[in-house]
Amino acid sequence: MKIGITYDLKSDALDAAFLPPGWNDEAGTLEVPDDLQEEFDSPATIEAIAAVLRDLGHEVQWMGDGRRMLERVLAEPPEFVFNFAEGHGIGRSREARVPAVLEMLGIPYTGSDPLTLAVTLDKDCAKRLVKSAGGSVPGGYLVSPDAELSNLAARHDVGYPAIVKPAWEGSSKGIRSKCLVRGPAELPDAVAAVRRDHRQPVLVEEFIQGDELTVGMVGNEPPRIVGIMRVHPTAPSDHFIYSLEVKRDFRRQVRYECPALLPNSVLERISQAALLAWQALGCRDVSRIDFRLRDGVPYFLEVNPLPGLNPESSDLVILAQLAGWSYPQLIEAILQAALERTTAAVGLSAR
Repeated sequence: MKIGITYDLKSDALDAAFLPPGWNDEAGTLEVPDDLQEEFDSPATIEAIAAVLRDLGHEVQWMGDGRRMLERVLAEPPEFVFNFAEGHGIGRSREARVPAVLEMLGIPYTGSDPLTLAVTLDKDCAKRLVKSAGGSVPGGYLVSPDAELSNLAARHDVGYPAIVKPAWEGSSKGIRSKCLVRGPAELPDAVAAVRRDHRQPVLVEEFIQGDELTVGMVGNEPPRIVGIMRVHPTAPSDHFIYSLEVKRDFRRQVRYECPALLPNSVLERISQAALLAWQALGCRDVSRIDFRLRDGVPYFLEVNPLPGLNPESSDLVILAQLAGWSYPQLIEAILQAALERTTAAVGLSAR
């Protein structure tokens, strides 16, 4: 089968057409945060996925994203797409663009559909849906890009400490150690900094004191839990944040535990919370779902329906390896879940 891979690569040449106004200084120099391309990958990751697909007997096309992907998919349509594209810019629907195009052209692909990819990138929207389905979520509120910040310190929507983060980002973009706010006096400056760097609504959220957990899931009807991984800081911390600085230095700063050494009753609650979030948000084929555990209760943080697949550093890959899955087994499982789902859908539509 001819399989195309859609993806975004990190580049030294930023396309200003995808950036909002205001990221230029007075001299016209482009000034962007250092995590702008944090979601994007290196050619080594794309080739690692491609190598697995080739070993399974498929012909592989590198298709990219944006205009390049459109030109290639129209000139030489693949039979199937392994979708890994995150999308450029800051729009909350950017991850939905490639699946929307593929659906319009009738080309099946791995992963969730456009609606799920859009709603999960919007952290506040995802939390609302999970809460409406009965899940536990941290309290919080949104600060719009043009909101007056001087009155923030007087708000009592959430207690302290609190976390301040961009509302429409993944891969821990904008989540730094400085995002922990310990009192109302710190809040306006913290929100202003995140808003300046990421040009989008800012989510002010209750900090859940407890274990950092992530759950890897693959498959459909129902999905299979690959593993529940607990992230331990190597240095004791009263308010540990699995921040971008930590993830960039994960070998020194954290220790991963999978399966998480927690009571069976707690593991069952985490599994049920992950399945509830998966279903509430309409995930397909693969996702990684993040929680904080407090007093035995898993609090939903976000879903990653396009989880990183770097063979050495991505959380889902680390989790899977600790659970006994090889990298080829993980990639094959994602593809197989999508193929079985697609085949089932074709069978239903033919009846």
